[in-house]
Amino acid sequence: MHPARKKRLLLVVLMVVGVSVATAAIVTAMSQNLNLFFPPRDVAAGLAPENTTFRVGGLVKPGSVSRDQSSLAVNFVIYDMEAEVTVSYEGILPDLFAEDEAAVATGQLKSGVFVATQVLAKHDENYTPPEVADAMKEQAEEGGYE
Repeated sequence: MHPARKKRLLLVVLMVVGVSVATAAIVTAMSQNLNLFFPPRDVAAGLAPENTTFRVGGLVKPGSVSRDQSSLAVNFVIYDMEAEVTVSYEGILPDLFAEDEAAVATGQLKSGVFVATQVLAKHDENYTPPEVADAMKEQAEEGGYE
């Protein structure tokens, strides 16, 4: 093989290997930062993974919010007219967090309780998080809402 062809072949092989390594690194990084959304009915049905970060959203069940008086710990229930998920959170809740309002929590499911690291609440009376709105619309089409 001619030395010039050998150099070109080596260069092409190195480029292919480099692009492959870069692609693998990007895919790995993206999959680790992926937060899937599950409505409460999917979590209750066991479709959500345990010990994996994901988001759950729905309405905060009236009367379910309980706060620990000695810390920032709070427990509440998110529901979607079909199922409920108990959420445990330690931190300051958003100002607009309220019962019977939409909320989305990010965290992990551990022993049947969703341990949240972040809780988001709707920002005005006309807004519902897109994932919650889609899940509620889907349930309405299936006859879950009146």
